[in-house]
Amino acid sequence: MRLLIVEDERRLAVSLAKGLTAEGFAVDVVHDGLEGLHRAGEGAYDLVLLDIMLPGMNGYRVCGALRAAGNDVPILMLTAKDGEYDEAEGLDTGADDYLTKPFSYVVLVARVKALLRRRGGGGSPVLSVGDLRMDTASRRVHRGDDEVVLTVKEFSVLEQLAVRSGEVVSKAEILEHVWDFAYDGDPNIIEVYVSALRRKLGAARIQTVRGAGYRLVAG
Repeated sequence: MRLLIVEDERRLAVSLAKGLTAEGFAVDVVHDGLEGLHRAGEGAYDLVLLDIMLPGMNGYRVCGALRAAGNDVPILMLTAKDGEYDEAEGLDTGADDYLTKPFSYVVLVARVKALLRRRGGGGSPVLSVGDLRMDTASRRVHRGDDEVVLTVKEFSVLEQLAVRSGEVVSKAEILEHVWDFAYDGDPNIIEVYVSALRRKLGAARIQTVRGAGYRLVAG
């Protein structure tokens, strides 16, 4: 999943980005409200972490502008304000959740995952494709009764294929959601991770559709 952090407190933004990247998310960071609005409006993000007190344009206005434009990306507001009227204003502009600084990182991650599950339909965090089960909450994978140990990036690539099992997922789509916006390396890096997944899950599990991408099948 790809997240956008709009936070002008740079040390906090970097810390959040590092932590969420370690959780398996692709994370982009901007420090200005106008840039955040522009990036959120044009990027395919799964969730936005949005500070309220921002230069250029405050978080309330950014959130309101995104909603007015029909953008329904989940928004988790972050702020040093803690009054109930501040929270109400944030939610009234269209935010999905609200977290007051200082906050527990564990709570932040839990809120992020809850919002992502809610957007996915509020169903189980477990993805099943044939005898393959992916628990996106605990980030564990089982094939039948056997657990398959994956790296963070392997899990993230597999997750992108699993949420669209049976469909062709392009390299560009995988890069967009698993690597961050600043990645300018070789897009063929995906082939390395697909090869690793085939070794661990079985070669027939992930099909290559020449010129189009990859398809995860029941096997």
